[in-house]
Order: sequence, then structure tokens, then C-alpha cells
Amino acid sequence: MNIHVGAEAFARFEARRLSPAIGAVLHGVDLSEPMDDALVAEIRKALLRYKVIFFRDQDITREQHIAFARKFGELEIHPATPKDQENPEVLRIVHNASNKGQENSWHSDVTWRTEPSLGSVLRAIELPQVGGDTLFSDMVMAYEGLSEKMKEFCCGLTAVHDIARVFAKRLGKDPKELHAKFPPQEHPVIRTHPETGERLIYVNTAFTSHIKDLSKEESDWLLQQLYSQAAVPEYQCRFRWEVGSIAFWDNRACQHYAASDYFPDVRIMERVTIAGDRPYFEA
Repeated sequence: MNIHVGAEAFARFEARRLSPAIGAVLHGVDLSEPMDDALVAEIRKALLRYKVIFFRDQDITREQHIAFARKFGELEIHPATPKDQENPEVLRIVHNASNKGQENSWHSDVTWRTEPSLGSVLRAIELPQVGGDTLFSDMVMAYEGLSEKMKEFCCGLTAVHDIARVFAKRLGKDPKELHAKFPPQEHPVIRTHPETGERLIYVNTAFTSHIKDLSKEESDWLLQQLYSQAAVPEYQCRFRWEVGSIAFWDNRACQHYAASDYFPDVRIMERVTIAGDRPYFEA
């Protein structure tokens, strides 16, 4: 294997960093081909190292997309998926002149679940000519960028995550109706990654409503300080999509932001999400 400058060689592929902080494009993997356990293990190793990994020029079917994601764990079904959809594991995200993109804020997916997702595999189906990039931010670096006093204060705090903050309006449902099935969840403000042991910031602008045991003013102020860490460019990478591109991110370790700069053009993506486990903080 001829190694590209700035790349890292794995046994079965080459990883080229997208930024010094986070993200790498994996070259030499064909997701349409059968995948043995050794290759799955190497891809998982790359995911843990780079927190988001990308594949280019992948001509795969929806069924192959699902099969690839299933190699990394059980799949979950999002409540925004139509009930009569043939493949309920797939969340189809369509934006056009009548439906402007709304994912343009820093967030982690489904933190309103008791056991938020391990990660998501997103596939580009149709893209605007220009725009529609996705940015990713390393929440381990975000935590490490805090002062020692701020780290000490935040460790052990608990935040509440609420599905209704986003999906009450988007699904046209009353918050009480959503809460009957998905009650607000409490997760640590600083989470320990279950596989790497790293500490990271685990609150986000989309789903976090408040921090327990603080006044509203204190909670709002602290959340803004923590949210702002995701926006630091040195913690980020930016991915420019092409049809056939796939992103696989560790939802436990990073946040993402889908730039909604292409309206009224069409952008169609399909996401398959891998179930995770309950967040915890280990002192």
C-alpha cells in the first residue's frame, strides 16, 4: 500500500485525516462487499480514534447501508420515520424549497433517549450544486479546553434532555404526548466514553433543557459556556458531500452541524442509527 502523505495505514485501508482534531476519510474500503470481523474491528478502531470517519464513492443500496450499520450494533427506529415505511431503520431527511433544513445547530443525536445512540451512518442521496456541508466537533477536546476549575465544577452535574424541544413542532405533537412515550432523560453533563474512557461534554443546544440543581440563570449561563465549546474551529472538521459519500460518527464523542446554506435547492440524505447505552460519569 502506497501511503498518502499525512495518512495512517491500517491493515485493510488507509485513513487520511480531515483535520488535526477530528475526522478521517478511509480509502480502500468497499461497503458493497462482504465484510469480515477483522475489517469491522479495524473500522471501529478508526471510529474511536477519529470520532467521525468518511467513505467516498460508495455505490450501495439501502439494504447494504442497513447491513453495514448493523455490523456495529442493534439499530434503532426514529419516531420521525413514517410507520408504513418499508425499511423503518432508515430516517430519510429531505430538504427543498418547501422544507428548509433545520439541523443547523450543534447537537448530538437522540440524547432524549434513555440510551442515546452509539453512532449514525449517513448516506448522501441527492445534493445541491454548492453547500450542504456537515461540520463535526470533538467533544473530548471541548472538555479538555475548559479550565481546571470549570472541569471540576461540571463533573458530577446532571442535565435534562427533552425530545419535545425539537420534535413537538416538527412532528406536530403536543409535548405531553411525546413525553408519554419518551419522557425527559437525565444524563451527566460530562460523560465518560464507554470504550475509550475519555471525558467529554455531553450537553447540546437541540435537546438539553437545563442543568439540575442550578437556578435557571445559572443553568442558562453554564450551558451557553459549554455549548460555545463546540463552535471552536480548532476542534472541528468540515465534510463536503458528494453523491455516494458516507459519514459514520461516534455520537458519544462528537457533535455535528448540518449547514443549511443551500435553500431552496434539494438535499436528500438517509441515516441509519446504531443503538447505544446509558451515559455515565466515572470519577
